[in-house]
Amino acid sequence: MTIIQFPKEMIWGAATASYQIEGAANEGGRGVSIWDTFSKTPGKVYNGDNGDVACDSYHRYEEDIEIMKDLGITAYRFSVAWPRIFPNGTGEVNSEGLAYYHALVDKLNEAGIEPLCTLYHWDLPQALQDQGGWDNRATIDAFVRYAETMFNEFDGKITKWLTFNEPWCVSYLSNYIGAHAPGYTDLQLATNVAHHLHVAHGKTVKKFRDLGTTGEIGYAPNVEWNEPFSNEQEDIDACARANAFFIEWFFEPVFKGTYPQFMVDWFKEKGVTVPILDGDMEIISQPIDFLGINYYTGSVSRYKENEGLFDHERVDQGYEKTDIGWNVYPEGFYKVLCYITEQYGQVPIYITENGSCYNDEPVDGRVHDQGRIDYLKQHLTALNRAMNSGVNIKGYLTWSLLDNFEWAEGYNMRFGIVHVNYRTLERTKKESFYWYKQAIQNGWFNLGE
Repeated sequence: MTIIQFPKEMIWGAATASYQIEGAANEGGRGVSIWDTFSKTPGKVYNGDNGDVACDSYHRYEEDIEIMKDLGITAYRFSVAWPRIFPNGTGEVNSEGLAYYHALVDKLNEAGIEPLCTLYHWDLPQALQDQGGWDNRATIDAFVRYAETMFNEFDGKITKWLTFNEPWCVSYLSNYIGAHAPGYTDLQLATNVAHHLHVAHGKTVKKFRDLGTTGEIGYAPNVEWNEPFSNEQEDIDACARANAFFIEWFFEPVFKGTYPQFMVDWFKEKGVTVPILDGDMEIISQPIDFLGINYYTGSVSRYKENEGLFDHERVDQGYEKTDIGWNVYPEGFYKVLCYITEQYGQVPIYITENGSCYNDEPVDGRVHDQGRIDYLKQHLTALNRAMNSGVNIKGYLTWSLLDNFEWAEGYNMRFGIVHVNYRTLERTKKESFYWYKQAIQNGWFNLGE
């Protein structure tokens, strides 16, 4: 019997994002976001799905908080839809939008569930995109004003803030690979966006400090782990580049005030430069209070000339895959957390997303998602190992509380520990919900059961 034990002070939670669960796209004074536009562009999202209704959490948040109370979590990570606060990105504040988030946050606090607020989880106001989006430095100023409004409005009610969710996705997945809104395929544009996100993050942290806002602030990059296929230097270097695309490129500016030179040189060979202005790096490297980490998958990888951006390919090692096709690779979770700690010190870390896609449907009122339970066991075991290796883990928030709109996959892929019937909007707690509830209640679980 192997008991995996966690400290009593460990924070347990679950996470969601505004466009994925709220719905009410045309209610409460909300403006149009880039995801409204992208999802309604033919061929961009599976089945032509969109977030107009999603899980209807805008109307059902009280029911969802009751589910959270039953689960026993002490933290809930949600994001604010920028177009609910500033329908055009700038200009007049929408009081109805603020009122919705006040009601949500008040109910969370009453329930003893700490709100962990993400300011940007991808729903840029379309009006700002029409003016160049994150390629336009004016968007940085608009974001800081939006953040300032939220800090002033919720000071004392929300004490943990994240500036950006997954800046790699906002920049490269969305503007180079083109899989997410706004859907461009320009490497220089994506690099501009990544840098401007860094500047917006730094300016927001500085604004948070200048205002004297109560609490802590950080950000939530997504990471993967590429393990070299062999000890050949070419394989090691290819994996270093692939990892740095997620890690160093989005960590070193924040923690060290520089970009990794080997990546700058690699991009330069591709004809791409970073649009740094005087003072940018000092702004970006404002000290943060904690780090959010989103991890789902990784792989064994090797050098292959002219394969992708970094001359690297993934090598199938027969790992189990989730229903979205991602490797179940808990070893990568342990390794990437240890690597981050080695490189950037013992910054307090919250796992702000970790979860798996299994598309099990209810049978006789129960959802038997054993694959998700196994994934949770394996990744929480890897997390426990990282903690015992000196990684400063403060909390774990699984993705996701609810099945929801899974971006370009529409409603085709399910990550929730609660099943949502998208026709009736009925919520059904999955077997993984009950397993996670028991683990939270105990502070431990038996790996062998």
